[in-house]
Amino acid sequence: MKKIEAIIKPFKLDEVKDALNDIGVSGMTISEVKGFGRQRGHKEIYRGAEYQVDFVPKIKLDIVVEVSMATQVVSIISKLANTGKIGDGKIFVLPVEKAIRIRTGESGRDAL
Repeated sequence: MKKIEAIIKPFKLDEVKDALNDIGVSGMTISEVKGFGRQRGHKEIYRGAEYQVDFVPKIKLDIVVEVSMATQVVSIISKLANTGKIGDGKIFVLPVEKAIRIRTGESGRDAL
């Protein structure tokens, strides 16, 4: 199994979520997060005053899938979350040693 962590722009969430549901991704965890990358935040103007926004709001998706689906999931997120502008986000793919469904005790593929 693989865990895919994706940091994307908030307005891209629905499009990405719907596409992942369409290919059979059975679940995901979504968190509202803040952070910065190379751009180190950005400047905004509010009521004529300029101020620095150090942390940019993002959405973090955590998805665990079978190894065979990982490439397809990454491809969909990469394609649909891309705006071509700075701050589009990152995708991380990590190995998952074990998954356990707490309610039933099922493990591995059955826990997904």
